[in-house]
Amino acid sequence: MNGESRRQVRWPGWAMAVLFLGYGLGKAVFAAQGKLGFPGGPVVPAEEYESYARDMMDVSTAQWLAASNGLLGAALFLATVTGAGRRIPRVLMLGALSLTAVGVGAGMVVLIADGFVGFGVGWRWYHGLLGTAVLGLLAAALGSYIRAPRQDARRPG
Repeated sequence: MNGESRRQVRWPGWAMAVLFLGYGLGKAVFAAQGKLGFPGGPVVPAEEYESYARDMMDVSTAQWLAASNGLLGAALFLATVTGAGRRIPRVLMLGALSLTAVGVGAGMVVLIADGFVGFGVGWRWYHGLLGTAVLGLLAAALGSYIRAPRQDARRPG
């Protein structure tokens, strides 16, 4: 690398943390209202509430759990760009990031497919664009963390 030191590109990690906080906040709002779905998303039909409560769990509980996942996701991506996160063993970070990428990636594929093709959930084309952008940002954040220089454990900072 011509003697230059590599530096991590941090803005994708910061952006993912903000997105996860927004997700968590949206889910918390709906949890407090006892509603399924997400602000700005398709309206969930009343019969879905009954089947969800019968087959899964209470709607508010599910939304509060999703809100906590948003906070955990934000903390995880903050850890990819902060000094405190560099003290977490890399194998643990990569494992957590991989699991998060699978979950977020699957959700975004559904959002994109329904937004552009439509199969009944109700996401619109602009949701599909958002899902595409989130997938790109997720890939950028993961790639940035993977390519970041490893911190020498013997040196402080």
